[in-house]
Amino acid sequence: MRMPISAHTGQPWRIHELTRDFRVDDVWGFRTPGAGPGDFPVMLAAMRAANEVVRQPAATRFLFAARWKLGALLGWDKPESGLGARVRSLREGLPPDMAATRNGYVVPGTPMAQLYDLDDEAALELANKTVHTVCHLGWVRGAGGDYELRMAALVKPNGTFGRLYMAFIKPFRYLVVYPALTRRWERAWRDRDSLVPNRLDSKALNSNALSPNTDNTARVPDARS
Repeated sequence: MRMPISAHTGQPWRIHELTRDFRVDDVWGFRTPGAGPGDFPVMLAAMRAANEVVRQPAATRFLFAARWKLGALLGWDKPESGLGARVRSLREGLPPDMAATRNGYVVPGTPMAQLYDLDDEAALELANKTVHTVCHLGWVRGAGGDYELRMAALVKPNGTFGRLYMAFIKPFRYLVVYPALTRRWERAWRDRDSLVPNRLDSKALNSNALSPNTDNTARVPDARS
C-alpha cells in the first residue's frame, strides 16, 4: 500500500542522520497482522526464506532483465559509477554503534550493500550512473495496534539524466514492482511459521539476520535504477 512521505519522515529513524540530502521518493506499507514490536527480525528472516522458494512474477522478471541489459549496453552499472567511486558510501559516516552491526552483506547478483541492521530498521545502499539510493525498511505500529513493515526509497539522482530516468521508471515501479513485493512480503509474514520453523528469539535473529554465513538472502526492491 502506497503511503504518504510523512509515514517515513515522521518516524525517528536513524537513517535520517545519514540521508539529509536524499529525497524520499516512495513509501510503501506491508500488512503483517498480529505482529508485535519485537518481530522485525522474524519478518526479515521470513522475507529471505520466501525469496528462496517463491519465483518472481513474469512481468517483474522481464522488467528487471530489460533494465540489466540496457544498463550493460550503456555502462550504467560499471564499478567506476558505484559506491566508493562516483559517490562516497554512507557507511563511511556511520556512527560506531551502527557500524558495529555491519557484516559486509551484499544482495547476491547486485551491488546493493548493507548499511546497518537494527532492532526495528535496516538499510541497504546502491549507486550507479543514474542514482545513489537507499532502501530503508522499518517496523512501525499501525493504526490497528499491530506492527507493520514500511519501505522507503531514498534517492539522490545523478544530474538531469538521473532525474529524468527516475521519473520514467516510476510508473513501472507502481504498476509492477511494488505490487509484486506486496504479494511476496505479505505472504512471507503469513507463512512465517513454515518459512522460519526454528525461530530463535528476536535478539538472536536480529544479530544473525544478515550474516554472510547464512543462506537466507533478503532481496529488497532492486533500486539499481
